[in-house]
Amino acid sequence: MSVTVKTKYLGELRTENQHLQSGEVIITDAPVDNRGKGEAFSPTDLLATALGDCIMTIMGIKAMDNNIDIKGTELNITKIMNDSPRRVKEIIVEVNFPKKAYADKDKLLIERVASSCPVALSLHPDVKQSFIFNW
Repeated sequence: MSVTVKTKYLGELRTENQHLQSGEVIITDAPVDNRGKGEAFSPTDLLATALGDCIMTIMGIKAMDNNIDIKGTELNITKIMNDSPRRVKEIIVEVNFPKKAYADKDKLLIERVASSCPVALSLHPDVKQSFIFNW
């Protein structure tokens, strides 16, 4: 088993995370409401983003396998925090597809796979996952 990410604490509630396979780097910062500067993604922002990216990837795979063009699809991701205990309470993913003449069967096929992505299946059941599909 090989290491996936190397993380370094930079001080002042900030981390630098390097994806070892690609060399890509992501900085995180604590949010303003939790003693941080809010100058970068917070760890919980990344959690919400991971859900959205995973959904998009799974939908993309299903679309490719069925010759459905969803290129240009955009997500609006909203993270709602709980105060006590401090944790993510809900993630709302609004999926905005390009204006195309999608068949109803294709819409249903794409929508059904969204909640089956690995991140969605890995989140604790107390984290509400809400999906809105705008065709």
